[in-house]
Amino acid sequence: MSKTVLVFDFGASSARAMRCTFDEGRLILEEVHRFANTPINEMGHLRWDIDELFEQMKIGISFAMFNGGFDAISIDTWGVDFALIGRDGEMLENPVHYRDSRTDDMPREMSGLLPAEALFMQTGVQPQSINTIYQLAYIVRRERNTLFRAERLLMMPDLFAYFLTGECRNEYTEATTSQLIDQKSKGWNLKIIESLGLPKRIFCPIIRPGEVYGGLKDELAEEFRCESVPVIACPSHDTASAVLAVPSEEEHFVFISCGTWALFGTELKRPIVTKEVMELGLSNEGGYGDTAIMLKNIMGLWLIQECRRYYNKDGMDYTFAYLEQAARGAEPFVSFIDPNDSSFVAPDNMPIKIQEYCRKTNQPVPESMGEILRCIYQSLACEFAFTLKSISEITGINYDKIHMIGGGTKDRLLCELTANCCGIPAVAGPTEATALGNGIASLIALGEIESVAAARRVIIDSGLTHTFEPTEHEKWLEALGRYKELTAGR
Repeated sequence: MSKTVLVFDFGASSARAMRCTFDEGRLILEEVHRFANTPINEMGHLRWDIDELFEQMKIGISFAMFNGGFDAISIDTWGVDFALIGRDGEMLENPVHYRDSRTDDMPREMSGLLPAEALFMQTGVQPQSINTIYQLAYIVRRERNTLFRAERLLMMPDLFAYFLTGECRNEYTEATTSQLIDQKSKGWNLKIIESLGLPKRIFCPIIRPGEVYGGLKDELAEEFRCESVPVIACPSHDTASAVLAVPSEEEHFVFISCGTWALFGTELKRPIVTKEVMELGLSNEGGYGDTAIMLKNIMGLWLIQECRRYYNKDGMDYTFAYLEQAARGAEPFVSFIDPNDSSFVAPDNMPIKIQEYCRKTNQPVPESMGEILRCIYQSLACEFAFTLKSISEITGINYDKIHMIGGGTKDRLLCELTANCCGIPAVAGPTEATALGNGIASLIALGEIESVAAARRVIIDSGLTHTFEPTEHEKWLEALGRYKELTAGR
């Protein structure tokens, strides 16, 4: 009988529990529970509501048992955030959200101790204020007593696995987002850890995708009336799981994992860590099988999501489909933004921020909903085009298509503009790439699927993709020039 993995896929705004099965040559995903991931303001910071999220996980496990059961559990989440566990085994406090402003100035403040270039050369990861290393630097400098009480540091997927198993482990792909992993040894960088004044005891043994955190606690197994199934480490950073499900048989491919963030990158056998890579804003994060994922973090559909929240604040209910149509109706190439400008990081009033950016950069100020959204869409497409160019120059490879994966591929306008701006086809799908990749890794560990290549072949044959051909690339050339000029000083 085919084995089933209960996949938990946590995004920055929502999460879901899905049963993943490989049966008769097909990968089958069945959603059993979906729930919101809504941050809370607590103790002066924006935080994740962990108690609520774990309660929803338990509901997901109950629903999965009711719908046929499972043979293992695996968990992926976003990167960089973490919880500190005290001597009593409890969280010291709810984890702080990466969008909290506490670390905004930490890269500058720590530049003497942690020079950006030296840090990049050791870790392969782009220094950004949201990274775990700067969150920990903040605690060292502002809340040092917290460290005295901490026994373990658990990244978000490790935290949920700990709740299920009682075992403290740090999964490799997620750990690389901390900027505390040595890119050569692929272990904790003790030199950086010691220089920060962090206690080494809080860092747990590292495990790789396919290894097991532990078995489901007996009391939880009894509560759910199931066996003490293994909790398997998938590539627990959601981007690493998504890349596992890229439907390509080619050795060299580029992808955009489209969601709240747009992660544009490529899978490599080993990281590329040079000054040029750093200056282009690229990072090297861990992938399945100790591959390296060289990518750029782009502030993706967060910009659209926040506009929707703004427009719906007075009781309206504009759908994403409505917003897409509004953008289609607006005149193209009027104004542009730099999607990664720091002014867009924090939530609230996104349309006003877009207008302020255009005013500040002496561009026509978009007024209507459609004009503002069109500005965002075409700016993202331009950023994708320049990121593609950067990756091609670094790797020496001319890519003939872009794989767009994740929930953002439901946005046909984004896919169309990407193909037209980049001048090559955009292959959109699967939309559930992260959950599929999560499940694939665990099914390989269970012996259900032979290899990553075999899994990708199944996805290719599944009909879950749609190709958008470039039809008007020439129209974008002048716009690309304007965008390049706009973002030249960043």
